[in-house]
Amino acid sequence: MPPAEAIFVDTSPVQASLAELEPITVRTVDHTPWEPVWDHLMRTYHYLGHNKMLGTRLKQIAFSGNRPLVLAGWRAAALKLEARDRFIGWSPEQRKRFLPQVANNCRFLVLPWVKVPNLASHALARFIEALQRDWPAKYGRCLLLLETYVDPRYFSGTLYRAANWILVGRTKGFTKQGRGYRYHGHPKEVYVYPLVPDFRDIIGCVALAPKRHFTVFEGRGAMLFHTQDWSPKLLEESDITQENIGKLADLLVQFHDSFRAAFNRPVQRTYGAVYLKGLMSDLAAKSVEPIALRYLGPSHVRNLQRFLTDSPWDEERLRELYQARLHGHLAHEDGVLTVDSTEFPKKGQESVGVARQYCGALGKVENCQCGVFVGYSSPQGYGLVDCRLYMPEGWFAPEYAARRQKCGVPEDLTFQTKPAIALKLLEEVRARGLFPARWVACDAAFGRDQAFRDAVATEGYWYLARVPGDTQVFTAPPRMEVAPYRGRGRRPSKLRPSPPPSSVAQVAATPGMVWQPVTLAEGAKGPIVAEVARLRVIEARGGLPYQELWLLVRRDKEGGHQYWLSNAPPEVPCEEMARATVLRWPIEQCFQEGKGELGMDHYELRSWQGWHRHMLYVFLAMLFLLEVRQAFVKKGLLLPC
Repeated sequence: MPPAEAIFVDTSPVQASLAELEPITVRTVDHTPWEPVWDHLMRTYHYLGHNKMLGTRLKQIAFSGNRPLVLAGWRAAALKLEARDRFIGWSPEQRKRFLPQVANNCRFLVLPWVKVPNLASHALARFIEALQRDWPAKYGRCLLLLETYVDPRYFSGTLYRAANWILVGRTKGFTKQGRGYRYHGHPKEVYVYPLVPDFRDIIGCVALAPKRHFTVFEGRGAMLFHTQDWSPKLLEESDITQENIGKLADLLVQFHDSFRAAFNRPVQRTYGAVYLKGLMSDLAAKSVEPIALRYLGPSHVRNLQRFLTDSPWDEERLRELYQARLHGHLAHEDGVLTVDSTEFPKKGQESVGVARQYCGALGKVENCQCGVFVGYSSPQGYGLVDCRLYMPEGWFAPEYAARRQKCGVPEDLTFQTKPAIALKLLEEVRARGLFPARWVACDAAFGRDQAFRDAVATEGYWYLARVPGDTQVFTAPPRMEVAPYRGRGRRPSKLRPSPPPSSVAQVAATPGMVWQPVTLAEGAKGPIVAEVARLRVIEARGGLPYQELWLLVRRDKEGGHQYWLSNAPPEVPCEEMARATVLRWPIEQCFQEGKGELGMDHYELRSWQGWHRHMLYVFLAMLFLLEVRQAFVKKGLLLPC
């Protein structure tokens, strides 16, 4: 055998039939000059790469002549693997004794320039033949069983299924880290291959029934789907251990079952639980079809769609139950109600409320839908309370009558601006009395609307409304004077304020502003501090003085400014007002999490009812995650500046 440095690997394309490459031979290359070649090829071309294999191991290469085509690697089996252990049926003592007679196929690689039909399955069979010969020769024990993992994000397991390997379940999505385990959120399929038909007789065990981790028994039968396909990002901040992740499915069943009063039939509860799980799964697209295909099968796609669009369950009752449960977690005397809107880009013209309008997600005018949302933040956490779809004024034109009817738009619905919708939602929240709050916080889209702010004040709230930098105010009561005659035209007769109003940006830039550091919240790395300044000003409307308000200005480290107007009384401490500005942020976090991980914008539903039911289930998913984090993490609310 030539020395390692003299081995040359030909990377020119190999396109031939299997018969043309025969004879194909398999060599075990451990402690041979080919081992560093195996290491290099695996490190370079395998999607997992390659680090040094420690402990029990065996490396193989399938050759045509002296040219490598396929590589395989084997190592000791996993110490604990629930799906495999249930398939085998051994006791902990039996596993300890016989585990050394199980090998794990940790690497399999057909070199990328090799394109030969049926080569992979042929090589796998040859590798196993050689393994049964070389493993006992190296380690002094015969093998009873083989195992391997397949990552369903990248592979379908066709090679192993075609070779009669048995799919026995999934891993739990953890990886070894130090002395413990870290949840990475990407469960892998577990395949096994018995080498000895009567291996259970040798071990002295009996196979156990497959464990059903997530079963909802409803009506005619049972619904089963995996528990370990959670979206990894949703749980990355939760201290979910390998032992605890199995509890999530039971918690989800119990959680959704607590809303059973909203449903008329058991099958509705089943579809609801499926849709809720799908929103929190690792599916790339979390719309009806992918969710139904994963958990129910093709025949249920239309049924799940009907569940959201026209199935006769009580949406209003579900909202009431949701809000009551959210109240139990968040209600606090220092709570803040928040108002915001968010857009959902959509193609086509048939979806309810879709129109060309400004889309914040795209930063331009585009075809989209828009929803108005009310959230609630308190020292206990945060969540979304209610929402309503914004219907552009054009949708109420006579030519849209047929489209409104097709989309199920309520006949008595009339055009309302976004601030008007927000006010209606706030009135309904206040009437239910579940979310105590002195403050209502909103961004500039609502804060610049003077009628909205006045109505919020009339409802008895203190508003904290972000406003644009060009908002006009007086820093002191102006004198009302008639402008001097300039010698031409009519003589002025109207009283005008002197001096005229200034923009809030100009006020913030004056040397007389007194800035002070204020601790806004406790962050993960210590207190979050910002510089704030505030002063009493008189709002200008139509260029004239209107009412006295607080102007609060926050200045960040980069020199950027945020401007807020508030009707809070003069005695309100600056620190309280500054912290209230921070509690507006969680509604943005809800949108980020909803769109990034919970399929908030993945829906493909065109009707009025479908849109609102989908959003309600997104709310339920957020609440479930809040409860999971409280149960497993018990952290406080951490807010960025």
